[in-house]
Amino acid sequence: MDTESIYGQISSLQKSGYLCSYAAGALLLLWFLIWLYRDSLEVGSIQEKYVFVTGCDSGFGNLLCRRLDRRGFRVLAGCLTEKGTDDLKRVTGPYLKTILLDVTSTESIQKAVEWTKKEVGDRGLWGLVNNAGRSLPMGPSEWMRIEDFHSTLRVNMFGVIEVTMNFLPLVKKAQGRVVNVASVLGRVAANGGGYCISKFGVESFSDCLRRDIHYFGIKVCIIEPGFFKTHVTSLDPIERELHRLWNQLSPEVQASYGEKYLDKYIKIQRLIMNALCDSDLSKVTNCMEHALSATYPRTRYSAGWDAKLAWIPLSYMPTCVLDIALKLVLPRPAKSV
Repeated sequence: MDTESIYGQISSLQKSGYLCSYAAGALLLLWFLIWLYRDSLEVGSIQEKYVFVTGCDSGFGNLLCRRLDRRGFRVLAGCLTEKGTDDLKRVTGPYLKTILLDVTSTESIQKAVEWTKKEVGDRGLWGLVNNAGRSLPMGPSEWMRIEDFHSTLRVNMFGVIEVTMNFLPLVKKAQGRVVNVASVLGRVAANGGGYCISKFGVESFSDCLRRDIHYFGIKVCIIEPGFFKTHVTSLDPIERELHRLWNQLSPEVQASYGEKYLDKYIKIQRLIMNALCDSDLSKVTNCMEHALSATYPRTRYSAGWDAKLAWIPLSYMPTCVLDIALKLVLPRPAKSV
């Protein structure tokens, strides 16, 4: 074979490679454009759709109710306190209705379900948003008592499960959506206490539920917010709880950590919260709103730049990477090995 024919074959292969690259790029672009189009499609008759939201006294739930009310949804807001219901009514229209709801109380949940049945009638419930949650106490796992775990799990995990299972027949009737608020800390366990455990549980429960009930036209969406400025990330309660946990430890355990450990731990918490917490809560409520109004809602929504650029990528990395990162950030006990 002469040199000229060899060069010809090489040139032919290069052209084929370029064509394949162009074709792959064109297909990728076409897929992306189709995804954008599908993602922008919205359901109709919003004014006839009822949405029940838990945890509406403040934060994400409160803002979501106000946004949905402005869009025309029939919002049913579950608040923990009378003040929460009064404050929400003052800033919303006549179609938003409120009810007192404690997601840790079976009786309270059942009352809310009966009330909702009367409100929605034969239409059923288009959306259920499990937003109610608590974060405290958080801290080193050894500092926790079993009741400290229970207090968080009862709200964040068992509350979500019990509310969902009680409201599910109404959602099924409307072929609607269940929107569960998890967290990036449901993907990356970065601290002790019940919070991360509960959010991992919400992720698992949501995945199981979605696979079990999709045959009935019900969609289950998971919201995974990063760090935002809400009562959940307020520094004063976090620091009070850390002091309480420290004070309930035995002298032997305190000595193993050292007298300066608590102060160092609190300083690191302040640094993390001040650096990461975003004040724009609409980044989260935009995701919730899309999950309720989109024709093709996403299975998971990552809200916040820290979620997209740090926490979610970390969740796919080897465990040792996060272990090393936390070792570099967190203080070391006095009697560490």
